[in-house]
Amino acid sequence: MHHYRITVEPMDTDSSAPTTTTASALQFEVTNHDDVLALVERIRQRTDIGADAAAFTVGLKLFSEVILKHRKLPLFQEFMPHLGGLIKKLKGGSPAPNQLA
Repeated sequence: MHHYRITVEPMDTDSSAPTTTTASALQFEVTNHDDVLALVERIRQRTDIGADAAAFTVGLKLFSEVILKHRKLPLFQEFMPHLGGLIKKLKGGSPAPNQLA
């Protein structure tokens, strides 16, 4: 098991933007059965995700770990087949250049 501390901090320097929270940062700890940092590096090698690789990979791993943990809940049961399909596509490697959207 891999253990992580996730921190989300606002970076908006626009003082005129309305704030919806009084918290200056959100921080929590999670475990994951995968090495998320190694996965980010693998996803960065793909030709279809590009600069969004870190956000995509971390978000997907956080999302999928919660779904797996609570997979018997009706809300999450609908996601299971789709999540499995997406992960299989990701594990399949980078698409050919003519498959890019």
